[in-house]
Amino acid sequence: MRTTQFVALAAVGLLGGSLAACGGDDSSSSDSASGGPIVVKANDTACEVAATSANAGTSVFTITNGGNKITEFYVYAAGDRIMGEVENIAPGLSRDLHVELPAGSYETACKPGMIGKGLRAAFTVSGSAAPLTDDAKLADATASYSRYVKSQTEALLPKTEEFVTAVKGGDVEKAKALFPVARTYWERIEPVAEIFGDLDPKIDGREEVTEEGMAFTGFHRIEKDLWAATPDISKDGPIADELLTNVKEIVAKANAEKLSPLQLANGAKGLLDEVATGKITGEEDRYSHTDLWDFNANVEGSKAAIASLRPVLEERDAALVKTLDTEFANVDTTLAKYRDGDGWKLHNQLTQADLKSLSDAINALAEPISKVAAVVSQK
Repeated sequence: MRTTQFVALAAVGLLGGSLAACGGDDSSSSDSASGGPIVVKANDTACEVAATSANAGTSVFTITNGGNKITEFYVYAAGDRIMGEVENIAPGLSRDLHVELPAGSYETACKPGMIGKGLRAAFTVSGSAAPLTDDAKLADATASYSRYVKSQTEALLPKTEEFVTAVKGGDVEKAKALFPVARTYWERIEPVAEIFGDLDPKIDGREEVTEEGMAFTGFHRIEKDLWAATPDISKDGPIADELLTNVKEIVAKANAEKLSPLQLANGAKGLLDEVATGKITGEEDRYSHTDLWDFNANVEGSKAAIASLRPVLEERDAALVKTLDTEFANVDTTLAKYRDGDGWKLHNQLTQADLKSLSDAINALAEPISKVAAVVSQK
């Protein structure tokens, strides 16, 4: 779940200039009318999208952040269904979004400070285009990843049920033990879970959701009570019931969703952005400090998306695959240093040097992963 501006700025301070390697450059953008990327000029008060319409198929948006706050960019369908998103666009940097859009009505949105409903504008897609999944290998990739999502939801639901039962039964220690385990399955597939409007913040929103006019519910609301100085979950039964209801809905929606290959590519990168802005900083699980469980799950989810796309990537850019393999292995090796039995060390047990090591490994992986969407969208 996304963080506030304060948290994201803290992440940039920690990650340093290496984030710039993942950004684009205005010089690479061409006028959208000539078929090039659609330029988006974002700042703290405006979101100027160079076009209000596009032809069906793959659209590329090049977003440059000219403001002082970290921003995000979204393309929404009806009901705030997320068709594509780019998070963690630091001031002065550019990022590209490749998104497959069939004919229909959409909204574009910039979110300065990474909060709120965003600065929105209508965007229309017309005509028709063959879907990317007309390519047999891309169709196989989405089918493979859908099977992965199903395997994770099949574990997410019973583990959430166990967690909810422990909370409602007042078993603090059991609920604490189950908290990071249940969330592992959630974090592996979070890019899919984020597609469906406000279900993600209801399940996984941190206290900052109150700034967006939402109630603080879900996993993190219960986490706060479990790890209070004097734990008290006696009043959390209704919150736990709502959590389970929302997880059941996510499971049903995720298993029914027909994904675009670009959603796999963007999701692989989005999971690393989640690590950079939430797990490295310790803001994701700020009460329990179980962030490394989430960190590992995000990396595993990213790896699964890339694994599904691997046959296509090997055919189109074998050198990129080799780099991805190397950097995934580096992340795994670096993270393994912080194993603690069957789990992980707590975030507050890590030194700044430890966090810098993890940050460097994630940045080295994020740069080549940022290239995957462009490879996938090649004709």
